[in-house]
Amino acid sequence: MSRIPAALGGVLLATSATAQTLISPEDFLDAAEGKTLSFYEVRSGELVGVEQFLDRSRSVWKQVGEHCVYGRISTPDGRICFLYDNNPDRQPVCWWPFIQGDRLMVRLATFLDAEIQEVRSITSDPISCPGELTS
Repeated sequence: MSRIPAALGGVLLATSATAQTLISPEDFLDAAEGKTLSFYEVRSGELVGVEQFLDRSRSVWKQVGEHCVYGRISTPDGRICFLYDNNPDRQPVCWWPFIQGDRLMVRLATFLDAEIQEVRSITSDPISCPGELTS
């Protein structure tokens, strides 16, 4: 399986092997919709978790060692944002998606310690979680 989905292939034509190229949240969602993505922390190489993109506005996230949480997806100002059900302050977690070489990445949309995660796999396998999100 290719690291970068075919839906993002056109974006890659304009990039060099080492350049970072921001991609739109819409392009990211084109590749992710209906799929499960595995996210790895770039510095440590450790699996952070997996996220199933149920559709363009809903996802389910399962962090390593944690329970599943459902989220709502929005795309303000070139970012992809997730408002998870377990977030007590009701603030979304936002990322800037980008391509670096042949790697699909996301950078936390903050100026302080901007964590970077790499998408290492995209599958059609669902996450096994109790309770379905219905609305």
